[in-house]
Amino acid sequence: MPLSEEAKERLADIVELQPTKNKELQERWGIDSGSEIHQYLESELKEFYYRDENSLIRTTPEAAELVGIDTDETTLTVPELQARIIDVVADPDEDPESVVSVLHVVRDAGLDPTVDEVRSGLRKLQDRGVVEVVQTTVPTFRLAVDREEIAVDVLE
Repeated sequence: MPLSEEAKERLADIVELQPTKNKELQERWGIDSGSEIHQYLESELKEFYYRDENSLIRTTPEAAELVGIDTDETTLTVPELQARIIDVVADPDEDPESVVSVLHVVRDAGLDPTVDEVRSGLRKLQDRGVVEVVQTTVPTFRLAVDREEIAVDVLE
């Protein structure tokens, strides 16, 4: 069964955002609940997505091919806050930083997020393998890859 244009656009969103969660798709698509996201995925995109061991939504290689997105690229499509976090968080060979430390540097760079927004952004980047957590007394963060290996495309 061929996909509608809306389904293809939404599949492309998942390919770009993966790994992702129902909540992220809710915000992106303007849908009211996580159960509606689940119902849509199961009814329209069932053969093109799966949930990994952490229950994050990922797409099949066929999905990326269908929507014409090369998943081997190193370009990440992320919201502006996550792009700023990538710009300012400690490099892989530096001492990791706390959420509050990253918050202050992001604020110095001109954004005004809450500590919870920064924590969430760091965790989303961790899910995507860009940031790693180093457990100390409190979780601290640094890039998991060299900054030069990451190309960032800011969502609009």
